[in-house]
Amino acid sequence: MRRAATVVAAGRDVAVPDRLLLAAVVLAAAAVAEVAVRAGDPGPGLPVALLLALAATVPVAFARAHPAAATAAVTTAVLLTLATFSTPTLAAVAAQLVVVVLLVTRRVRRRRAAASHRAASERAVADTLLEHAARGERARIARELHDVVAHHLSMISVQAETARLATPGLPAEGAHRLRAIGDTAREALTEMRRLLGVLREDADDGGTRRPQPGLPQLIELIDEARDVGGASTRLIVSGQVRPLEPGLELTAFRIVQEALTNARRHAPGAAVDVELRYAAEALHLRVRDSGPGPAAAHGRPAGGHGLLGMRERAAAVGGELWAGPEPASGFVVEAVLPTSPAREPEPSP
Repeated sequence: MRRAATVVAAGRDVAVPDRLLLAAVVLAAAAVAEVAVRAGDPGPGLPVALLLALAATVPVAFARAHPAAATAAVTTAVLLTLATFSTPTLAAVAAQLVVVVLLVTRRVRRRRAAASHRAASERAVADTLLEHAARGERARIARELHDVVAHHLSMISVQAETARLATPGLPAEGAHRLRAIGDTAREALTEMRRLLGVLREDADDGGTRRPQPGLPQLIELIDEARDVGGASTRLIVSGQVRPLEPGLELTAFRIVQEALTNARRHAPGAAVDVELRYAAEALHLRVRDSGPGPAAAHGRPAGGHGLLGMRERAAAVGGELWAGPEPASGFVVEAVLPTSPAREPEPSP
């Protein structure tokens, strides 16, 4: 079967030049016959007319392999015929049409192939950039969550050790268990730092590390956005305000931060409202700018790196995020983040 396919394929490859050769022979014969009929009695111009007739038709046989050269040869022969005998043969005109159509088809195919290759390359580059952006954002999320979890593990270790040392009359079994809790917390913290150490070093600029921000720092973020953007930026809070898990507060802060950055970039000078609504089981975020309108808002890339990062962060805490233009004007980012009340650390005895 494979050999038969090869033969068929080879037959197809040979068939096209054969048809052109056949066309060249037919056109050449027709041109010679037409010149002979027109000339009537042989004269001194007959050999020249026959030569030009052949020159205008025979190159068709080579049009597949050398379309530009064949077109040039046929065109030159037709022009010389016009200059010498005023009228070319019908076969020469047909040959001219054949070679020009073949030349145009070849160029169209090449342009399509080049455009397809260029589009594929652009898609590959865009996919690579998006993948790098996703990996970088996931690394930043993991690094920040690492800081939050490390704090809790450290608190567990400290509280277990404090309870073991400060509780009078603690049975030996209880002390042993508290020591085991502290050791387990320290081992988990060590392993986590070992696994995520590269992520911490990647963002370490040599300066002093600060605690990860949360919702209380939103006021400073709003003030900074108002000062930098020179536009009205409001923080609207509704519902029963309560402390949430540090990882979730960090996620909410970063989403608002990125949304404000996007608003300054794509709708400079537009007013921005940041809304936080505390519900029983979720924290609802909404960042909306009063940009120029849906047409301009649609210019924002729906799958840009900033939106990708916000979606990654929302998904990391089990939430969802939507972003898009408003019906009348502006652009909105909305997120729903499932919540559970943060537990206050027990005071040390």
